[in-house]
Amino acid sequence: MIVRIPTPLRSYTGNAARVGATGATIAELVTDLDRQYPGLGFRIVDEQDQLRPHIVVWVGEDRCRDLSRALAGVNEVTIMQALSGG
Repeated sequence: MIVRIPTPLRSYTGNAARVGATGATIAELVTDLDRQYPGLGFRIVDEQDQLRPHIVVWVGEDRCRDLSRALAGVNEVTIMQALSGG
């Protein structure tokens, strides 16, 4: 499937905005992304195996924070990173 990568994380993907990855769940998808682009997984998932607070994953049009979310029949996943500051 196609995974859309947010601008702040594109340094891990050679500046690619879209990459291919596989996985039956979001967790497996992140594992595959990290295999292909070392270090990317740590920027998405924390040490407690939870999505980092500033990361949002969109599965189609559904916002998701559950790493066990099944991806059967899904063609595109979008990873978004919230920006903060003042």
